[in-house]
Amino acid sequence: MQESFDIAVIGSGPAGQIAAIAMARGGRRVALIGPEADLSDRRTTALMDQSLAMMARLGLWEVIKPHAAALSTMQILDGTNRLLRAPTVAFRSAEIGLDAFGYNIPNTALLSALASAVSAEPLIERFAVAADTISMTQDQVEISLADGRPISAAFAIAADGKRSVTREAAGVGVKTWSYPQTALVLNFSHTLPHQNISTEFHTESGPFTQVPLPGLRSSLVWVVTPAEAERLLTLDAAGLSLAVENRMQSMLGKVTVENGAQAWPLSGMTAHRYGKGRVAFVGEAGHAFPPIGAQGLNLSLRDIAALEEIVLDRTSRAIPADAGDRFDQKRRIDITSRTVSVDLLNRSLLSSLLPVQMLRAAGLQALSSVSPLRHLVMQEGVAPGRSLRNLPTMLREKIRR
Repeated sequence: MQESFDIAVIGSGPAGQIAAIAMARGGRRVALIGPEADLSDRRTTALMDQSLAMMARLGLWEVIKPHAAALSTMQILDGTNRLLRAPTVAFRSAEIGLDAFGYNIPNTALLSALASAVSAEPLIERFAVAADTISMTQDQVEISLADGRPISAAFAIAADGKRSVTREAAGVGVKTWSYPQTALVLNFSHTLPHQNISTEFHTESGPFTQVPLPGLRSSLVWVVTPAEAERLLTLDAAGLSLAVENRMQSMLGKVTVENGAQAWPLSGMTAHRYGKGRVAFVGEAGHAFPPIGAQGLNLSLRDIAALEEIVLDRTSRAIPADAGDRFDQKRRIDITSRTVSVDLLNRSLLSSLLPVQMLRAAGLQALSSVSPLRHLVMQEGVAPGRSLRNLPTMLREKIRR
């Protein structure tokens, strides 16, 4: 017998689980399809203020908060040896009336909380296997699971990653690109308090980003060349700890790297469409880029929020056949602008061209010295789109003064 659902969420990572919870809390009957998430993931996820508001609305934040560390200050330091070096820029959440820009959360804690919420949600049925084949018609989405069970749904949310079988079944292509970089990801303890400050060193090979964790601990994303990543992974614990401490100029005192360092080659991808007919592509099924500026899951949560507006209806009205097309139109500007900005920032760090270095240094100098511009950038970071909508009003007020 084929089971029928309002929505099938294909992919069981953080984006898929949050999408399933959001759709179920909105009254839709949901099938969540995909293997159990990997709880050995040593990475962390920084969620910004707007994302935290959504997590709180879904009843998830209070469970996760005890495991998270606040990001009250985010500073950028020029760690290059180039002729033109940019000034240090510090973004303080208090400047825009926030206690913190967001919180940094270990993926293990995030995934554990999401799994518990999924299992407790009566409108979610969990299928802990992969989707084998997927077909879409004008009226529904039909899915055959790897164990042979058939499922149908009025709408599908693809959260099954860069190699999305759902996206392929919908006939939607992608644009991909790669970078000559690898991200070394690890956690470490330190002897000096981080004071809820996240520090990003800009280096010739990419960003070196320390992000607070609870207590005297931090997470690190260190972007280097593939050869350097391989060398660093061959070091013993003492050698790698010293390398991290030296790179961050002993700002947090003595560093002790924890077991479980991982390396992730960097690449980018964007789908030609973010939705089509009865399917939408969220998270890395629709877009993926380097871990710069805490954009990844925050962008995915904005995908899910847009879907809430399109497919949830308290009157239980049927999901329209063009919901995916409406999602594509709604999300295109945000996704494109974030993808381009992250790509340009990353490439500007790699460029040895003097004009590019001058532009980057001038931009950081402006952020450091012009407080209204700095405030605009901070507000755009925590609530994308809101500050730009308010820009004309802000400019009029400045002119009056």
